[in-house]
Amino acid sequence: MSKDRLIYLPLGGAGEVGMNAYIFGYGPKGRERLILVDLGVTFSDMDGSPGVDLILPDTVWLEERRDRLEAIIITHAHEDHVGAVGQLWDRLRAPVYARDFTARIARLKMQDAGHDPQIVKTVGKVPEALDLGPFRVQFFPVAHSLPEASGLIIDTPAGRIVHTGDFKSDLTPGVGEPHDPAMLEAIGRTGVKAMICDSTNVMNTHEGRSEATLTAPITELMRNAKGMVVATTFASNVARLKTLAVAAQEAGRSVCLMGRAMLRMVQVATEAGILKDMPPTVSPEAAKDIPRENLLLIVTGSQGERRAASAQLARGNYMGMSMKEGDTFLFSSMTIPGNERDVGRIVNGLSQMGVDVLDNSQRLYHVSGHANRPDLEEMQRLIDPAVVIPMHGEHRMLREHAKLALANGRRALVVPNGSICDLTGDVPVLVDEVETGRIYLDGSRLVGAMDGVIRDRIRMAIGGHVFVTLILDEENEALGAPWAEIAGLKPEGRGGEALNEIIEAELEEFLARAGHKILADDDKLNDGMRRVVRQVVMEELGKKPEVTIVVSRLLGD
Repeated sequence: MSKDRLIYLPLGGAGEVGMNAYIFGYGPKGRERLILVDLGVTFSDMDGSPGVDLILPDTVWLEERRDRLEAIIITHAHEDHVGAVGQLWDRLRAPVYARDFTARIARLKMQDAGHDPQIVKTVGKVPEALDLGPFRVQFFPVAHSLPEASGLIIDTPAGRIVHTGDFKSDLTPGVGEPHDPAMLEAIGRTGVKAMICDSTNVMNTHEGRSEATLTAPITELMRNAKGMVVATTFASNVARLKTLAVAAQEAGRSVCLMGRAMLRMVQVATEAGILKDMPPTVSPEAAKDIPRENLLLIVTGSQGERRAASAQLARGNYMGMSMKEGDTFLFSSMTIPGNERDVGRIVNGLSQMGVDVLDNSQRLYHVSGHANRPDLEEMQRLIDPAVVIPMHGEHRMLREHAKLALANGRRALVVPNGSICDLTGDVPVLVDEVETGRIYLDGSRLVGAMDGVIRDRIRMAIGGHVFVTLILDEENEALGAPWAEIAGLKPEGRGGEALNEIIEAELEEFLARAGHKILADDDKLNDGMRRVVRQVVMEELGKKPEVTIVVSRLLGD
């Protein structure tokens, strides 16, 4: 009897929407050969990760085993699937494989990070296959909200796995390949041991709608709008960009694309020969000379990103363009859970300008790129797996998806981030847990969750900061009074006296009382001064600040 096992381990994406990273392994326990499916990012928020640019999956477990990593395989070009490739490749150093459009985007990520873009290899769809150690991997096309989205057929000695990637049941997606039930059913007839399946929209009980249903209502909106129309959607939603542009053209409006990510996606899709019959666009400079009632701006920032075009328009202007009373702003998108407050800031900023803001509350201006509950049931029927493992979704979504599979007579198991699932036998079993978490792209550097940088930043945001300087001579006598600077705190105490002066006076008293042993010991001196500062600020303002103490000692000749 073989002692080899087939395992599945999500490092991201199983318990959240975004940051997808899924490991499959086969071989003797502890010596499995591995492949990584997707390596994505999620976006930060000012509450939990202030100042952070991007959040990436923690790949330490995989880095320690990278000698066994056969490949990194990318299913499609959304940021939450490909966005971390450039940032993390140096830690993993495995070949990267994707279909043509996705490979083009991945090469740009690698190039931006200073890596050789040719590390990314282009692979065709089925029947072309990759032989990667014990794995044989094929890409099969699925409908999604951008070109060449793919699921994976992963053949192993223990059986066939189908990893759906992100998909929807759309026969007329506009850009990209349509949903193909016959192809999926043919895959299912070969015998599928387990399906690892997208769970994003399992709570939505409506059947999914096609991208083609949007052109008419969006065209009508643009014809009836009195002033300029601005629309935002995901920069990578190439199909939606075309839908908006076609609707604008039919309504007699010129189209201007604004936002680096959006322009890059359109350029790559055009170069790849995927984006065809796209209406012509005008530059931001040319847009300024077009009457407002004849103009559509398509802009980035559908999730409330502070530096994107939408947020800047809500604050005043972007690239010389501004919105006015009577203009219309359209969110042709869904708001990812957690981004509601950031989106709300944009909505309210625009409303204060007199701009009419529309969203998809009437189900007219957006369709999701993910399968709804009835479509997930159809996928289960077509692929006919013995086991369903939900992925890509918050925990409540994974759990609901597992219930759906169980109700349809299949085995199912929720496998959250950091859990190792043994898929070797007929019943999936959780067999181990690994340390997993997040890495932060903070400016140009990667910061670990345990490094304390983000934690300290949050503490400073909550409690403010006090910086104290003290100079001692060679006899441990203070040369002048300690000097305190404050940031993020009210400058006056309860009685109106300057807070820094209150702190300095209390520190002087502490130093006068302190014995020689404390003054000669940096650690004891720092701890004592820090306690004094925190006690003063708590008494005066009711806050617990972060405190930095710098003691300089002058040495004799």
